[in-house]
Amino acid sequence: MRAARLINMVLLLQSRGLLTAAELAAELEVSERTVYRDALALSEAGVPVYAEQGRAGGYRLVGGYRTRLTGLSRSEAEALFLAGLPGPARDMGLDEPVQSVRRKVLAALPEGLREASQRAGQRFHLDAPGWFDAADPPEHLAGLARAVWQDRVLMIGYRRRDEEVSRQVEPYGLVLKNGVWYLAGRVGDDLRTYRVDRITHVEPTGAEFTRDPEFDLPEFWAGRAAEFLRQMLRETITVRLSPDGLRMLRFVAEPPAVHEAHEAAGEPGPDGWVRTRLPVESIEVGYSYMLRLGPEVEVLEPPGLRRRLAEAARRLGDLYR
Repeated sequence: MRAARLINMVLLLQSRGLLTAAELAAELEVSERTVYRDALALSEAGVPVYAEQGRAGGYRLVGGYRTRLTGLSRSEAEALFLAGLPGPARDMGLDEPVQSVRRKVLAALPEGLREASQRAGQRFHLDAPGWFDAADPPEHLAGLARAVWQDRVLMIGYRRRDEEVSRQVEPYGLVLKNGVWYLAGRVGDDLRTYRVDRITHVEPTGAEFTRDPEFDLPEFWAGRAAEFLRQMLRETITVRLSPDGLRMLRFVAEPPAVHEAHEAAGEPGPDGWVRTRLPVESIEVGYSYMLRLGPEVEVLEPPGLRRRLAEAARRLGDLYR
């Protein structure tokens, strides 16, 4: 552990030049006292670490010293492709190799190109989670990620509706969609998906599995997501929408449903309202959508939903009268 920290300290000084003890302590997640001891150990080992005194002082490498200790370990090489996703990588327990490989790449760059990372970081940022999702990652995400990397068979518990089931899974991959993590895995002869936040326990079996070399995670996910959306939109409601309601629809319903509603919309009437069909997951979900659209929508069918909205309107009238 200390050897890795000493190497990281040299790489930081090599890529950034002058750093204070406080800055090094923050980067290496140690105390400043540990930084002092590590700097002394490096100097005794022949690495020319020089301490500059004063307010503008700090540590630097003397005489353009460059280390050749920039080779990547296997975990760092794998983490290289996650370096642009620091949040998800951290959630999967891969923060340390991602930070390590980033330092090594910076140290290997010519001096004139080292600012490229900073320039890109100042200009572009990928914020994968949704606005209203919990900040904490799912409890078993890191354990699932380890099993995915190592091709290890797992026994998982999964909360499905009002029951919990147990499955033996060969974990093929993890997908982050709108702030929600999903596990893609083989169960018997089937490839299935599980929401990670519904997995109640993870138990390694000790066995390894042989991954199907033809499996393509992005292709699998695209097909499964399209199938999921088709299965999800099982009901259809007929509505009239005001011009404002038609514009607001994209903030209420799923994009495929909104697209179909726009495609099915007739010509506006004299009042500007249009008649259309809106696919929904269920009548209950449709009810919640209509409440959010308020007076900008009129439900025509099914009759039961229309009656329910009329009752909601009467209750609202009583509240605000």
